[in-house]
Amino acid sequence: MADVTDLLDAGERLGAEELRALQLERLRATLRHAYAHVPFYRESFDKAGVRPEDCRSLADLARFPFTTKADLRENYPYGMFAVPRERIRRLHASSGTTGRPTVVGYTDNDLSMWADMVARSIRAAGGRPGDVVHVAYGYGLFTGGLGAHYGAERLGCTVVPASGGMTARQVQLIQDLKPSVIMVTPSYMLTLLDEFERQGVDPRGTSLRVGIFGAEPWTERMRREIEGRFAIDAVDIYGLSEVIGPGVAQECAETKDGLHVWEDHFYPEIVDPITGEVLPEGERGELVFTSLTKEAMPIVRYRTRDLTRLLPGTARAFRRMEKITGRSDDMVILRGVNLFPTQVEEIVLRTPGVAPHFQLRLTREGRLDALTIRAEARPDASPEVREAAARAIVAAVKDGIGVSVGVEIVEPGSLERSVGKIRRIVDLRPRDTGRG
Repeated sequence: MADVTDLLDAGERLGAEELRALQLERLRATLRHAYAHVPFYRESFDKAGVRPEDCRSLADLARFPFTTKADLRENYPYGMFAVPRERIRRLHASSGTTGRPTVVGYTDNDLSMWADMVARSIRAAGGRPGDVVHVAYGYGLFTGGLGAHYGAERLGCTVVPASGGMTARQVQLIQDLKPSVIMVTPSYMLTLLDEFERQGVDPRGTSLRVGIFGAEPWTERMRREIEGRFAIDAVDIYGLSEVIGPGVAQECAETKDGLHVWEDHFYPEIVDPITGEVLPEGERGELVFTSLTKEAMPIVRYRTRDLTRLLPGTARAFRRMEKITGRSDDMVILRGVNLFPTQVEEIVLRTPGVAPHFQLRLTREGRLDALTIRAEARPDASPEVREAAARAIVAAVKDGIGVSVGVEIVEPGSLERSVGKIRRIVDLRPRDTGRG
């Protein structure tokens, strides 16, 4: 097999000075394009007292205002587009479960660049031309399925467009069509693992050798469980529809030490989630992205709400971002204690008798907020094992996080899923209390 360095594309071969020069050139073009063609950006820049020509260095980007999801919703559906609607070749949208959906559009060039970035990502994960790729991300308005699909085809792979759901059938397809790569949410991968075992099929004996997991935060403990039970390399892919979709950053199979950001197309910053101040490299904060090559919907300083930090490159020259540890808007403050779903996941994963599927339900009891962890039992867990698991989770959360919670062990498969993901936080508190 060719050395991995022989497979790098032209963008991955850029030296540090070449990359910074290209980023500045593309950044200035993006700012001009957004200012000239998107009324929101023209008004936003003018209000902040900056114009595109004020960006003379990459550091000058910090002078420009942020873009938020609320801004995209307020300009629903086409207000953020920088090209005539007739040039748009595809539309995607978020689910809109908390309000209006966010709509994103793509020109022909955008779709081609997106396919290139996903192809680059699959190759970095260990996929190669000719591989069979099983895509179990949801298709449709969600960007995961089609993004993975066209990227795999661009790399020269054979695609199985399985989408989500019909778990028993997916297990059969994996056995029959013998894919070497699977692209799916980590939580749905664990559902597939459970189904393999339910059918009496050894998941370690499949043709799969690479799993590319994204669309939700997942922990190192979950990686170890997937790799141990499936005998594959499990790597992380990152993206969000507002920036492009999957393929913004990718973990490399050689190192598994964080996700290399494809910086020739997406410029990252880390900011203090409270003040918005840009933080020095290596400090943890909120991830912000500016697109460098998008035509239909350029995005300037988009606040992702994802918490991570930037580190020097290893397997690639591009900088790495650590695996997402949580979201600033998913942090629960429960009776003065900060709690993230990933902390609970670590506890659930090490508890016997419990599957790695859980949900946090916030309620109010009198004047105090209360949190109940609802976790699915493993199919073979007896009532006694389930009771012991509940007690163990209560004790571990109290000892490790410092807060008292309730725990309910529910039936396998009973937590509602959407495009392969379980809604992690359900806030049932009265509206006037706000989210912690």
